[in-house]
Amino acid sequence: MGGTLCSGVILVFRGGHVFCERLVTMATKTKDRPSIKNDEQYEALRDKGMSQEKAARIANAKSKDMDYDSTPYEERTREELYQKAKEVGIEGRSKMDKAGLIEALRNH
Repeated sequence: MGGTLCSGVILVFRGGHVFCERLVTMATKTKDRPSIKNDEQYEALRDKGMSQEKAARIANAKSKDMDYDSTPYEERTREELYQKAKEVGIEGRSKMDKAGLIEALRNH
C-alpha cells in the first residue's frame, strides 16, 4: 500500500484503485475509529477496497455471529434450509419446498 500527500489528504493505492483519505492525528484516529480486533483481516479487507466501517464490522465480528457452513444449499436438507430461512427472516418459508427455500435464501 503506497500513498502520496496532497493538501490534508492522502491518496492511497489499494488493489489497483486510488482512494483519497483525509489525514488524522493518532488521537483523532483512535477517537473516531473503534479498536480493531483482527488488524490483519481489517487491512486485507481495506486493501480489497472495502469501506472502513464494513471492514471494521467484519474484523470485529465474533465467531458465533458468522455462518461458516460452506455446504452448498443443494446439499443441505429442506429442514436445514428452513432453519436458515427462519434465521434471516424469510417470510412464507413454511410453504416453500427445497428449491423455493434455496431461491429465497440466494435472493435475500
